[in-house]
Amino acid sequence: MIVAAALPLVAEYGAAVTTSQIARAAGIGEATIFRAFKDKDEVLDACVAEAVGTDHVLRELASISLEEPVADRLAEAAEALRAHMERMGTVVGALHASGHRWGRGPGAGTRDGEDPPPDSRAQSVTALRNAVIELIEPDRTAFRLSPEKVAAAFLGLLFTRLQTPAPDADAPLTPEELIAVLLHGTLNDPGSA
Repeated sequence: MIVAAALPLVAEYGAAVTTSQIARAAGIGEATIFRAFKDKDEVLDACVAEAVGTDHVLRELASISLEEPVADRLAEAAEALRAHMERMGTVVGALHASGHRWGRGPGAGTRDGEDPPPDSRAQSVTALRNAVIELIEPDRTAFRLSPEKVAAAFLGLLFTRLQTPAPDADAPLTPEELIAVLLHGTLNDPGSA
């Protein structure tokens, strides 16, 4: 509850957010924050952990109906992953810009005092890839490539789209355009080239 209330404030104010603001947003007394967290830095670290965590986006991906056409499923997945990356970038960026550094000591960024596992990023990427594979699996026979390779291509296209600013004259690919490139390529008539 505290972290959920703090996230939008951290995105807006970075490390300048006060525990008083967080308490007001959570509808609790300020002292309650310090029963749950040692100090404000621990609250901020918990916000980073929540922002970079994949639980929320994995739940969204799992809620996409497998009855929808594959293009629609992938467009919904692209939007969920874009929102996740945007939230992560906003929170981490605001804290970084305001001078807060996550994980400054043993146990920083975790609630139980343990350091995050060294391969947690790899585990997150694997979990996201597996969730996309589940969305593709019902249409396995429609693809020339395995669902694992299609999921890797999808995530590669998506993450490249999110990290590459488009030239001024061009808007970035929409999720629908990205899915069209993934499923049909870029040629008008694929057999003609």
